[in-house]
Formats: sequence, C-alpha cells, structure tokens
Amino acid sequence: MRYAKILGTGSYLPANRVSNDDLAKKVDTSDEWITTRTGIKFRHIADDGEKTSDLGAEAARRALADAGIGAEEIDLIIVATSTPDMQFPSTATIIQRKLGIAGTSCPAFDVQAVCAGFMYALSTANAYIKSGMAQKVLVIGAEIFSRILDWNDRTTCVLFGDGAGAAVLGASDEPGIIHSKLQANGDYIDLLNTPGQIANGQICGTPFLKMDGPGVFKFAVKMLAKVADDVITEAGYTAEQIDWIVPHQANKRIIESTAKHLGLSMDKVILTVQEHGNTSAASIPLALDNGIKSGQIKRGQHLLLEGIGGGFAWGAVLLKY
Repeated sequence: MRYAKILGTGSYLPANRVSNDDLAKKVDTSDEWITTRTGIKFRHIADDGEKTSDLGAEAARRALADAGIGAEEIDLIIVATSTPDMQFPSTATIIQRKLGIAGTSCPAFDVQAVCAGFMYALSTANAYIKSGMAQKVLVIGAEIFSRILDWNDRTTCVLFGDGAGAAVLGASDEPGIIHSKLQANGDYIDLLNTPGQIANGQICGTPFLKMDGPGVFKFAVKMLAKVADDVITEAGYTAEQIDWIVPHQANKRIIESTAKHLGLSMDKVILTVQEHGNTSAASIPLALDNGIKSGQIKRGQHLLLEGIGGGFAWGAVLLKY
C-alpha cells in the first residue's frame, strides 16, 4: 500500500515576543485573566515588513533541511492560510518563488479553512500522494493574524499570534497518514469571522476578527471530541494506541476537554499554546515541529492531529510518525 509519510518538519516564529504583561499596558487585561481562561502566556507578532509568505518560506526551508531534500524535488506546494499576502495570486506561488523553484512549474495553491487549514492541506496532500499524482509535497500553515485583530478588544486580541509551520510529505511503503476526516457546517459562520480582506498586506473593508467566544467553545468541545473518536475508530484503532495528541492550540481548556474525552492524560498532549497563542493554520504544524525537535515525538509513534476553525470547519488526522 502507498502511504504519505512525514519526511521532515520546520517552523518559524517572528522575533517580536509579546507577553500578557505587555498587552496589559495597552488594553484592560492582566496576565491572570488571560492565563486562567486560555493558558496563553506569550505570542509572537510579525514586524510591519514581514508577510505571510516570508514566515511560510522560512518554515519551509527548515522543513526541507530537516527532510534532507532540495526544494527542486518538491512537486506540489499547499499553503493553509486565511491571511494571504494578497487577494491573488496564491501565497503558495509566492513561496514557490521565494524558495527559488518557480522554474520547476510544480503546482502550488492555497487552502482556506482558518484554524483547521493544516488538517485540510495535509489531507489534500495525502490524497495526491496516495493517488500517485505527487511524490513529495510541501505542506505549510502560515498566518499573520495580528493584522486582523482589534487591539482594543481584550476578548480577541489577547488570543492570537503569528507564525508558520511546515511538513514535507513523501510517498512510502511504510505507514504514514493512516486516516483523516474533514467536516464543515456553514450554519455557524456568524460565530467566528472577519468580514474584511487583506490586500498587499493592508486591511480593506471591515477589518477585524469577530468571535462569539462561548459559542465557539461549546461547538469546538463537542465536535473535536466526535471527530477524534471517528478518525480513531474508523481506522480500527483505540485511543490507548495514541502516543501523542497534537491539537490546534487555541485554548488550553478545549485541549484538556478532548484529552479527557479520549481518556488520555495531558502528558500525552503536545502543548504550545502558552508560548504561541492561537496561530490559526500554523498552530498544528508549529506544535508538531516543537514536539519532534524537543524529542517528545519519536519515529514509529502514533499521532492524532485535530483542530477546528471558523465556518465551522474541522478535522482530524491519524498518522504514524
């Protein structure tokens, strides 16, 4: 059987690291208020001159180096982002050029499922590889959410950060991605959205992210538990066989709820929300790379990746690393 296997990972965070105490100087909040509700202590914020493609390209370079392959060997690039450099062309084509492989003419496109974006991109890459349409795929999650935040709204501005993560997938006879499941329900678009657009790095129209926090929390807890159950049981596995949960890093309480539902200790969860905040489509690949580089995640272990974003769109991937 043909599988899509992770060959290497990489990540990038902007240099500007902002603490809860830093934010408390600008809005009516405190370290205690943020930490007890979300688990977040820090987040990284991109400089004015940085674009989503810059973050994504650097994460990609690190993933390629980790995989030990050259960029010219990539035959598909998929970028998950909801904060693209511009309306078009895709951020994936911009990253292709920044990696110096525009001349290879490999296909490159974006997917937009907000915080579930990396799940959607990873599942798409898996389908390309399993079908034989691609051999090596570069999957990137990259976001600059700081530019769509109302920095006077303490209920949202404290939650998000900027960053990028990437994974190189390659065709293998050994198990890699075992099963994935993607879902969406457009009836909930009003709970989490940003009506405006970003063009050439600038916000156009109604600019800021709007969120019904309690509504998002309630739906996320319910659907993440179900999709985690589904992807495990449909693959013929049990929760006890999962070595690590690598969740979307939105809120520590949501993460704890999923782990508890599966009967797994938080010791089996890769947790980076305290350092990164919610980086949307970048959060899962950032956490994945962090878990691998820290030595927690080891070859041969089974990982459950799961996340949910505006729409709602959500999904889970079971894989053997």
